[in-house]
Amino acid sequence: MRIVVIIPAFNEVDVIAQTVKAARAMPEVDEAVVVDDGSSDGTGEAAREAGARLLVLPENLGKGAALNVAVSQVQADVYLIIDADLGESASETRRLLEPVVKGFADMSIAVMRAPAGHKGGFGFVMRLSRWAVRKYGGMDVSAPISGQRAISAEVLRKIGRLEEKFGVETALTIDALREGFRIVEVELPLTHRLSGRNLRGFIHRGRQFRDIAKAVWRRRHR
Repeated sequence: MRIVVIIPAFNEVDVIAQTVKAARAMPEVDEAVVVDDGSSDGTGEAAREAGARLLVLPENLGKGAALNVAVSQVQADVYLIIDADLGESASETRRLLEPVVKGFADMSIAVMRAPAGHKGGFGFVMRLSRWAVRKYGGMDVSAPISGQRAISAEVLRKIGRLEEKFGVETALTIDALREGFRIVEVELPLTHRLSGRNLRGFIHRGRQFRDIAKAVWRRRHR
């Protein structure tokens, strides 16, 4: 069974090497692939130096677009998709592989808890995603926008092209459930860069909400 880690990355030069090294150290993993989504800070070079296979997009096209490129060019039986900013904690995502590899599930999703005392957003993005997955997928999923997932190749073949921006995780969850695939969640002690209650954080969450709403609207009419 061939297992490949896919890491979409945009301007993560400060941490991408740690993430790649942690991914490559997993004994089950055959290859780590970084998709440089139009970075301007040397992310791609740092990823390659850390041992990743590098795919480069000419401009920033969004996470979903990066995943579409990776899946179209990289063959695997199971894809482990992780965020570029996990650093050394990326090693914990190894636990997502077991349910899929052993056939207990077709997709596993990491549930990541915010550090104690952290004040993130107001939760409207998560509430929208949870509501949409429950309404259009028929399952209560606690972390439907989690970027850390192990997915069988069969799921991606059946679903086809993924949503291209921040709606990708919500859409992928709904589409997989509609096709009858089994999903499990796994709580993991991961660390990554969290959006705070500042202008940058509000803009990021606004974009997430917009993209998720668009993805949900499209599925409403399918």
